[in-house]
Amino acid sequence: MSLVNFRDPAALADPASRWVRPGTLFRSAQPFPAADEAVVAQLREHGITTIVDLRGESESRPEDWAAAEAAGIAVVLARIEPTNDELAQAMRAMTTAEDLGAFYLLMAESTPQGLAAAVEAVVRPGGVLVHCAAGKDRTGLLTALLLELLGVPAEEIVADYARTNEAIGQIWAGLADRNRAALNEVEAGRMVVPAPLLEAPAGAMSTFLDLVRAKHGGAEGFLTACGVTAETLDAFRAKAAARTAAHTEARTAARTEAGTAARTAASNTAEVTAC
Repeated sequence: MSLVNFRDPAALADPASRWVRPGTLFRSAQPFPAADEAVVAQLREHGITTIVDLRGESESRPEDWAAAEAAGIAVVLARIEPTNDELAQAMRAMTTAEDLGAFYLLMAESTPQGLAAAVEAVVRPGGVLVHCAAGKDRTGLLTALLLELLGVPAEEIVADYARTNEAIGQIWAGLADRNRAALNEVEAGRMVVPAPLLEAPAGAMSTFLDLVRAKHGGAEGFLTACGVTAETLDAFRAKAAARTAAHTEARTAARTEAGTAARTAASNTAEVTAC
């Protein structure tokens, strides 16, 4: 079975290749039930040589990517599995898309090492696939940060995130088969999944991007605070940025805006919250 929720953000968010070089960054849900020959063929077809797995240890299984690893495709574990009281409280209180966007920022701020490891892996040669369980939340926030680094406009980043809704039925069916015990808890009313988590609402990603700019001056400032080096950020841009005059102008404008936002954020607070 081919990967669910699989896509190249460049092909959909930037079909004219103004900002992103196609074939460098891909996203998907985890394999259901595990990678097989069809998945390996899909990875090879798109030139993917590295898989970045954002799932927590309890979510992954040794067989998930065994076929891909046997085919010579590297798997990098960059675990984003935050667990703290603030996140648990935010989960319980979540009722709107905006709440979900704020939750994304809390989650990202709680796992700087995982984010830094993921960005470092994305810089590897060849196409790179990033995934979590659904390919929606952790994958969505990381993809959004990477696209913003390349100067992709916020509305296009939001549109790419929201495209997950087209695969949401397949995603939940796959997760239900894989996590039958958790599904039983939900059906029995012992576990409540907040409604915004069941979809990919555009407002969640808009809120996340707004908060990243307000608190950290943008993706570059945020990832730097998480421990990503300037050399790694430059290497990502060198690999994934489109090579057009329009992109050069857009990137320059984006970096100028990010610098201005960072200075504004710093002046508006005594201490910028870092990861």
